[in-house]
Amino acid sequence: MTDAQETLLNLLEIEQLEVDLFRGTGQGGETSTRIFGGQVVAQALAAAYGTVPDRLCHSLHAYFIRPGDPEIPVIYQVDRARDGGSFTTRRVVAIQHGKQILNMSASFHVDEPGRHHQHPMPQVSGPENWPDRNVLRAEELDRVPEHRRADFMRPRPIELHDVEPRDMFEPEIVSDENHSWFRMSAAKGSSPQMQHCMLAYASDMNLLGSSLRPHGLTWMNGKVMTASLDHAMWFHAPVHFENWHLYTMDSPWTGGARGFNRGSIYDQNGTLVASTAQEGLIREITPRKS
Repeated sequence: MTDAQETLLNLLEIEQLEVDLFRGTGQGGETSTRIFGGQVVAQALAAAYGTVPDRLCHSLHAYFIRPGDPEIPVIYQVDRARDGGSFTTRRVVAIQHGKQILNMSASFHVDEPGRHHQHPMPQVSGPENWPDRNVLRAEELDRVPEHRRADFMRPRPIELHDVEPRDMFEPEIVSDENHSWFRMSAAKGSSPQMQHCMLAYASDMNLLGSSLRPHGLTWMNGKVMTASLDHAMWFHAPVHFENWHLYTMDSPWTGGARGFNRGSIYDQNGTLVASTAQEGLIREITPRKS
């Protein structure tokens, strides 16, 4: 287990302060400047699970309201909206500096049988055929401004291989559809609840970038400011995130400084384990007039 993976596992082991009140650390995610959105969603889901002992989450819907401050803890307040015979509903509010930074609704369902179908997994070359993102970043380090290099090379817990990776600084215009392989080997042996939290964390990676691809943009080329506005996720099948999963994403619409993105997450056997949707801010940066 790497130090970054151990840090993530510790991030998701949130502390219970009181009935329906939890505390999570803000440090240790994907960036040092603000809390990674997937981290807040994952901790909020962990807080909700702290009040739901007997069933698994099937969907969550979250809004990012303010940037998170990584220098202080995050307080999670859980509202027990409903405990039904088949479904349980929770509302979670994440608070820093006395203000909401995220609110999330999550629904939990008892395990019951039903008819089944799914779309097939896209035919994409396996993860062994694509370089690790950390390797690619190391090769591009001299193109990164010195003040951003520490975050650029920050150790990360999720192993990620982009399929047909683009140039991060001079990206070509390509289709909105894109694919990544990802996993976290330290997930092995984790509970189903923790597997959900780890996948929720990782599901915020790459998704917003789908809406930038048809416009020849990335968050690294200094032409656009991006931020996740909301995040939705549906869990369909058991998750074993220690194994490779294919994250296939697209963006059917962009406009009004926002981009809409969708994702499907498959295990290597082709089972659709989760789906995602997210709208993000993609505000172009206008050079200052001298």
